[in-house]
Amino acid sequence: MSISPPSTPPSMGLTDNQRRFKNITLPCEWVEGYHPGGYHPVDLGDLFNDGQYKVLRKLGEGSYSIVWLAHDLKNDRFVALKILTSNITGSTSELQIIHHLAKAAPEQAARYVTQLLDEFKHRGPNGVHKCLVLEPMGPSANSMVEELPQFKPRNIYMKVRYPLWMAKSILKQSLQALAFLHENGIAHGDFQPGNILFTLDEAGLKSEDALRQQEDVEGQAQVQRLDGKEDKWAPRYHVAQPLASFTNYGQGFKVKLSDMGGAYFFTDPPAKPLTPRGLRTPELVLTGAVNNTSDVWSFGCLIFELITGLPLFCVPWSKYSDDDQLLALTDRLGALPDELFKHWKNSSNHFTPERKLFNYRLGGVAPGKEPLMLEPASMEQSFDEAEPEMDEEEASEVKALIRWILQYDPAKRPSPAEILSHPWFCKIDTEDV
Repeated sequence: MSISPPSTPPSMGLTDNQRRFKNITLPCEWVEGYHPGGYHPVDLGDLFNDGQYKVLRKLGEGSYSIVWLAHDLKNDRFVALKILTSNITGSTSELQIIHHLAKAAPEQAARYVTQLLDEFKHRGPNGVHKCLVLEPMGPSANSMVEELPQFKPRNIYMKVRYPLWMAKSILKQSLQALAFLHENGIAHGDFQPGNILFTLDEAGLKSEDALRQQEDVEGQAQVQRLDGKEDKWAPRYHVAQPLASFTNYGQGFKVKLSDMGGAYFFTDPPAKPLTPRGLRTPELVLTGAVNNTSDVWSFGCLIFELITGLPLFCVPWSKYSDDDQLLALTDRLGALPDELFKHWKNSSNHFTPERKLFNYRLGGVAPGKEPLMLEPASMEQSFDEAEPEMDEEEASEVKALIRWILQYDPAKRPSPAEILSHPWFCKIDTEDV
């Protein structure tokens, strides 16, 4: 190993051709995000807040935070320690919103949203980080499906999706949580399966030995610099182990909304919401407009996804992502209204002046190339092709429900409370599904 220490990385991180670390193929946060202004490097056993919190396990990651399981040595309990990147510590409204909900409706807040237990700041090599201490939770609705026993071992012919009774309960509980937020003038802003968490079986949270993550388990990603030098700005290991085996996913399971980092008051919407690309409203994609129905649009997409096991709009990350999403929108939901279509700056790459679709090829038709045409598939057709576990009558009801929610005109979209009153949701009992 080289004796000379590495230079301090830039505060904005590195570009692809200036990487510090070897590639890590396991799902985890971007390792190059460990730099001044970015993630705080944590190793198992680290202590925080003057020795009160001892890190035992990595639970998950997000664009602006990493969540760890920690032992609260002062109160002898296990907690989730969420450490924000230092560059957003002073700007996040997450704490303000959590405090507002806890004060306005403490019982409902405890039922629908992961609870804040403590907060403090921590100084590290990458800056000062806001740290939130929350109740520990299990895997997200995005990942828990793969932990269900019926999919172990998996084979290529399996349709990996929730049983219908589970999908219905997740949908209704998350919708109740959305209704609670909206009744209090708050949008979640990042409503997605990754931010819907299963509660834990508290009986299993007894000892550090049972909960501690092992650094040498098979598949553990070791962080290594390309130049072989030690790096004080990044951790030694880099993979999460959610508490799947401690999660209650049987009859009567509970889920809560988490990660209020993208939440905002209706009276103060952000300029750039954190909503994932495939769940963004068409008006946000085309005009940047943010309104109170963004969560509702995401929820409509989630109904399709949880029941079919497939995303309604699968949008890859590329420089043409907006065009890809808009093409998917017109396929699944029909032609955009004129008021929105006129804002699509690249529409001539795909449509004639008469608005007839002639090309799916992203970026337009290159010289010497022929236009690309694909067979369109409506939302209803895609839903049926996924062969959901329901009879034809219920399938028709659900497709009509999705159509009711995913309207191009935001003023016509129903509120969470109105969706809850829909007959399909009225028939779902979350206590005994």
